[in-house]
Amino acid sequence: MVAEAPEPASARAGTAPRPAGGAPRPAPGPRAKLPGLAAAAAGVALAWAVHRLLPGVPMLTAAVVAGVVAAHVPRLRTVVRGAARPGLSFAGKRLMRVGVVLLGLSVGLDDIAGLGWETVAMVVCTVAATFAGTVWLGRRLGLPGDQPLLIATGYSICGASAVGAMSDVSGSEEEDVATAVAMVTLCGTLAIVVLPLLHGPLGLDATQFGRWVGAGVHDVGQVVATAQTAGPTALREAVLVKLMRVAMLAPLVASVGLALRRRRREDAARAADGTGGDTGAREGRAGGRTPIVPLFVVGFLAMVALRSTGLVPHSALGLAHHAQELLLAAALVGLGSAVHLPSLVRDGGRVAALGLCSWIVIAGVSYGGVLLTT
Repeated sequence: MVAEAPEPASARAGTAPRPAGGAPRPAPGPRAKLPGLAAAAAGVALAWAVHRLLPGVPMLTAAVVAGVVAAHVPRLRTVVRGAARPGLSFAGKRLMRVGVVLLGLSVGLDDIAGLGWETVAMVVCTVAATFAGTVWLGRRLGLPGDQPLLIATGYSICGASAVGAMSDVSGSEEEDVATAVAMVTLCGTLAIVVLPLLHGPLGLDATQFGRWVGAGVHDVGQVVATAQTAGPTALREAVLVKLMRVAMLAPLVASVGLALRRRRREDAARAADGTGGDTGAREGRAGGRTPIVPLFVVGFLAMVALRSTGLVPHSALGLAHHAQELLLAAALVGLGSAVHLPSLVRDGGRVAALGLCSWIVIAGVSYGGVLLTT
């Protein structure tokens, strides 16, 4: 449904494409990645400039758009799909992992505890309902591959960062990852415009609006851009609730990892009995046995623990935040460059329907939860 990369397997970290003879080609070397990394850096610079000129546009959203535009401008398209592809794919995978690790420094256990058990329960229920409902509906709509799983993760947790984390444990194709990132970015961007318009008509005070935004908007930058329209109180509440959702990334990924491992064991048993199963194809894509928790998610948890000690200076936290934004922006430029809009428009009706329904679910459940807990 998305980008027609010349070497789609090279987009998968550490996986090289196989020629017709079956022998694996060597993965692209460091020099082969330089053009793509330079392109990602240029995209980040452009996204930063857009954010500076238009503060209401989050830098990460601008980064996705920059990647998509680069993939469709005639003169740039050849480079994006050719010489720059290995580096852009590296950015979309590896730099995303490092950015997710640093994201853990934004979450402190004391901040989560300060929300109170009612708010924590509301966030958990919102995440669970959005994730389960989106996966179920995506399967009912017949979406291919891991698109339902990835879209559900992005909507329920923290947008593109969560999509990247889940794709690592599920061994998803770059096409599915790019589609999910495009959809959660689109709806998160629409939320920046739509939710402030509903603030007054829904009768929410600043605290309620902030918590609704934190529980219902996908990306951290989009949460900030939406909540700041209602003042500092709303912004603080939105960020705290949003960080609670971010903290659920690790348990969700671990749960899916366990479920996939169990499923593949069952598929292997059926295959041994001659009753079929798709274990071979899936494990070939995933590069072997499914990890329960990817190493970078462990790193994310370690950063949460480190932040919770209170030993990290504010200056270091500030530097880590800027580094996290730059890394995630570079990753999103890479993922955005994998989006192929003509195919997305032609075949994306079911994806759009899923995205819209998921957006309604998370907005509705979180709104009801906020009213019940405030």
